[in-house]
Amino acid sequence: MADVVNAGLRRRYAAEMRFRFCGLMAVAVSLAMLGVLFSSILGSGLGAFQQTRISLDITFDASVIDPDGARDVGALSDADYDALVKTALRDLFPDVQARRDRRELYSLVSTGAAYQLRDMVLADPLLIGKTVRVDVLASADMDMLAKGNIARDIPESARRVSDQEIAWFDHLSDTGRISRVFNQTLFTAGDSRQPELAGIQGALIGSLLTLAVTLALSFPIGVGTAIYLEEFAPRNRWTDLIEVNINNLAAVPSIVFGLLGLAVFLQVFGLPRSAPLAGGLVLTLMTLPTIIIAARTALKSVPPSIREAALGMGASKLQMIFHHVLPLAMPGMLTGTIIGMAQALGETAPLLMIGMVAFVADVPGWITDPSTVLPVQIYLWADSPERAFVERTSAAIIVLLGFLIVMNAAAVLLRKKFERRW
Repeated sequence: MADVVNAGLRRRYAAEMRFRFCGLMAVAVSLAMLGVLFSSILGSGLGAFQQTRISLDITFDASVIDPDGARDVGALSDADYDALVKTALRDLFPDVQARRDRRELYSLVSTGAAYQLRDMVLADPLLIGKTVRVDVLASADMDMLAKGNIARDIPESARRVSDQEIAWFDHLSDTGRISRVFNQTLFTAGDSRQPELAGIQGALIGSLLTLAVTLALSFPIGVGTAIYLEEFAPRNRWTDLIEVNINNLAAVPSIVFGLLGLAVFLQVFGLPRSAPLAGGLVLTLMTLPTIIIAARTALKSVPPSIREAALGMGASKLQMIFHHVLPLAMPGMLTGTIIGMAQALGETAPLLMIGMVAFVADVPGWITDPSTVLPVQIYLWADSPERAFVERTSAAIIVLLGFLIVMNAAAVLLRKKFERRW
């Protein structure tokens, strides 16, 4: 009999060991895949946080910038600053005479260099008539070449830069005119057709405005709904039907909410397309079920003795809820709300349906201005063929993942700090 029992125990222990081994392998494989994902994104996107610049000796020729000498702001703004950049490049390479070769020479520098010189003159008109060494933006192709993202050992026809452009760039590098600095443009500019001028500031502000609208609407509505269903609503088939529908809405694909927003908010109420107001309303519909479920769970976690003690001391039902139950349930509600906001931050499909996929170069100033959000910006850049946009796509993903990690960490910290165990 003992042998039979021991054999059974050995089989049970062996089965347990196999199960634990499978669980550990599953965790290891998951961590390995996560490591591959993060290493791929970081490897592709970290380079976008640096930007290549070319030092040019710019002569702020008064005959080009301000021929009348009136220092009129309008005239200074409309001056041909691109001609100053071209003159500086020709002075560095005087042997370049052919028109085609000069076009290639001018392509070493970004088109944004002219705007940089304009801003310098508007800030300090005393520059007019002087020659100053200025670090201007290199073009996207030169930036990729400097970072090693364009192979030099392949045929000239198979790459975006010619052998002549590489020779010019190497000459500039040998003479100390090439430098790499932190890419402020990535965080201080909106979208652009030119990769070296494209930034995520517009998408960041659009995301913040959209989340502000979502939070302002979803949190009070969700908490109010949870309080009513948990504390006031009678238990009948109607409330059961409402609870079932709330649970079902939490599993509805997000694009369905986008279609609802397109049909109701845009076509019926006439809200502006591609605006944080419409996007916030759509994301409110999507996050409400999550917040309601989390808030109801938090209310249920408060022991009945708290309610009974408050009522026994003469408090009304409203006083019992708002003075005793709600403060104790608030940490769980905030945790659920932050998780819902993190989910809304990463959504793309519902916002595409309401037109937030449009190219928006300006930074939005209010919830009714045209804007985009980070996930949609990533989607747009990922569809661009230029190699520099691939780098910026990964950089935007890094920023988005950073926001998501911060929001989820805040939810965990709130629960750890304020959670009460009964």
